[in-house]
Amino acid sequence: MSDKCDLCLLGLIILSSLLTGTSGVNVFISSGENVSLSCNNALSDCKSTTWIYYRLIFLAGVELITLGIKNKDTERHERLSLKPDCSLNIKNVTEEDYGLYTCRQYVNGQKQGPDADVFLHVLHVSVSPSSSSSSSSSSSQTEISPGRSVTLSCQLYSFAGFSCDHWVSSVGVELLWVNQAGVDLKTDSRYQISSSSDQYRCIITLTTTLLNEDDNREWRCQLTHRNQVKTSVRYTVKYSAQADSTTAVNPSTQVIVISVAADAVLLLALLWLICRKRADNKRGTGDSAVKDENDHKGTYETIIMSIPPAARANEQTNDHVTYCVH
Repeated sequence: MSDKCDLCLLGLIILSSLLTGTSGVNVFISSGENVSLSCNNALSDCKSTTWIYYRLIFLAGVELITLGIKNKDTERHERLSLKPDCSLNIKNVTEEDYGLYTCRQYVNGQKQGPDADVFLHVLHVSVSPSSSSSSSSSSSQTEISPGRSVTLSCQLYSFAGFSCDHWVSSVGVELLWVNQAGVDLKTDSRYQISSSSDQYRCIITLTTTLLNEDDNREWRCQLTHRNQVKTSVRYTVKYSAQADSTTAVNPSTQVIVISVAADAVLLLALLWLICRKRADNKRGTGDSAVKDENDHKGTYETIIMSIPPAARANEQTNDHVTYCVH
């Protein structure tokens, strides 16, 4: 019963601190970045420091660092480290890292002073091509191409689980989709912007149909706290090589290439006919080489090879083997 009361009290303290801003530190970070959470109650020696992580209100916490030693039983222990000032460092933050981080001091088994609470809020963007042949994906490397509709979902993961309206009205946190110049995309009718929320996420989505000129275009999901930018996630449109090669071909260039190829084939056929005709006209006996001047395209050699009498007896005709050499 005592443990349940402690958890209830913790929940009330957390809600109060988020509403009033009088206790705890709010840290906003984008997924994929590194973050350092300060321990404001650290003593001279980090051997007294314990870091506790809470994913949800009213649930027991998990000790990440116990008396200065990292707990290797946790799923993300490889990404965690304790800095010399007892701050908790998290590498390559994911959306699963959001929550409450409490720095607590113990000396001889006795808790020392108040806790230092840090609320970590994680901003993450996923992309879903709106096509019947493609499924949703959380990777920015999903193949996209001009003419297809794409939806970008920007999600703020927060410990408190308040709605987007609450974040805007009470905490002063707002999510925006902006272009490279920082202009709110709500002002452009090309983009459909919508907001929603669930228990632990505030979500803002952007939907648009891609154009040829969108290749390498950048859109940003921007988080502001009391009108100050705290963090943002960038999404850059990258068309696949197949899409690039398809859209980059000029139809007039194709016609020219095909025309030149056809002319080359006709020219070769004509030269072959001229060569054969001249060879037929120059047939004779004995071993000789005669050079003829071509009126149009240069000099050709007609090489006449006589067939020995023994071989000639086996042949039905008395033809010669003729080669035309340029």
